[in-house]
Amino acid sequence: MAATTIEGINFNLTEEHLAVQAAARDFAQNELLPTAIERDTHSVFPYEQIKKMGELGFMGMMVSPEYGGGGMDTMSYVLAMEEISKVDASASVAMSVNNSLVCWGLEEFGTDEQKQKYLKPLASGEIIGAFCLSEPEAGSDATSQKTTAEDKGDYYLVNGTKNWITNGGTSSVCLVIAQTHPELKHKGINALIIEKGTEGFVVGKKEDKMGIRSSDTHSLMFSDVKVPKENRIGADGFGFKFAMTTLNGGRIGIAAQALGIAAGAYELAVKYSKERKSFGKAISEHQAIQFKLAEMATKIEAARLLVYKAARQKDEGKDYVESAAMAKLFASDVAMWATTEAVQIHGGYGYVKEFHVERLMRDAKITQIYEGTSEIQKLVIAREILK
Repeated sequence: MAATTIEGINFNLTEEHLAVQAAARDFAQNELLPTAIERDTHSVFPYEQIKKMGELGFMGMMVSPEYGGGGMDTMSYVLAMEEISKVDASASVAMSVNNSLVCWGLEEFGTDEQKQKYLKPLASGEIIGAFCLSEPEAGSDATSQKTTAEDKGDYYLVNGTKNWITNGGTSSVCLVIAQTHPELKHKGINALIIEKGTEGFVVGKKEDKMGIRSSDTHSLMFSDVKVPKENRIGADGFGFKFAMTTLNGGRIGIAAQALGIAAGAYELAVKYSKERKSFGKAISEHQAIQFKLAEMATKIEAARLLVYKAARQKDEGKDYVESAAMAKLFASDVAMWATTEAVQIHGGYGYVKEFHVERLMRDAKITQIYEGTSEIQKLVIAREILK
C-alpha cells in the first residue's frame, strides 16, 4: 500500500501489519466462510472457529505479552477485524468485544491480581468475556443504570438485568456496570468482574436476531449475586468513566467491522458483475453497474482512511474520541448502503442466502446501533468539535 498521510499520520503498513492482514484473510476464507451460511441460518455460535482464533492470537491482539497477548498495535487489530468481518461479522463481534472492551479495559484499569487471574486466559483465548452495560431501560442513556451493586462491606450484592450482551452465553467472565450510589447518579456507578457460575447469575434466552445471527446475544439476570470487593475495577464510582473510556476504543473495532462488511459485499459484487451476463455482455460492462461499483469503492476507501486515522491516533497516544466516533458513524452508514447496493447488483440472486450478500446486508444494520448508535456518535462528534 502506498504511503498516505492525514494530519501528519502515516498509514504505510509494515511487514508485520501485512502478515497479520494475510493471516486473518486466510483464516476467514478457509475456516469461517465454509460454514457461515449454515451457522447464520441456525444461529449456531462458532465455537471451534473462535477457539482457533484464540490459538492464532486474534482474541487478545493488543494485550501485552506479559499477560498472554500479542502485544500488537491498534492498526494490526483493525486490519484483522476488517478481514474477518468481510466473511463473518458474527465471529468478528465476539473478537471485537473480547479485544476492545474486555481485554483492553482490564489491562488499562485492572489491578495486577485481576490481570493475572482474568486477563491472561482472556487474552490467550482460553476463555472469552462479555461487557455488560445495556439494560432494558438504559441503552443510549447509559447513566440510567437500574442494575444495583449494594455495598455490603467486603462484597457487593448485585441485582438487575442486562440486555443485548454479546458473548452472553459463552463468556466465562463478565464486566458488569452497576449503580452503587444512586444519589451520586453517574458518579456512583461501579464496574465489577463477575464470573459465570456465581450463585444468582442466570443467563436468559438467546436473542433471535435479524443479523449477526450466529453471535451469542443474551440477557443476563443477577439476583443477590455476591461479588467480592477485589473484583471492582478502579476506585469506588469509577464505573461510568470506565465504560465510556472503554467504549471509545470499542468504536474503532466496530468501525473496522462495518468497513469489513462493506468491503466484503463490494468484493462479491465486483466478482459477480464480471460473471453475470445480460444483453450479451457481462453486467460489469454496463455503465449503470460501473457507476455503482465506483461509488462503492470510493466510499469504502474513505471509511478505511477514517478507521486507520482513529487506530493511528490511539496507537500514538493522541485523543481519538472524535476520530473513533467519526469512523464508526461513517463506516456503519457505508456498510448499510454498500451491502444494499451489492444486493441490487446481484439482482434476484442477491436475495437468496447462497450468494452471501443478503447476510452481509442483515449484518450491516447492527453496526449503526451497538456500541453507541449513529445518533450518539453525532452527539460525541458535536461535543468534540464545539469544545
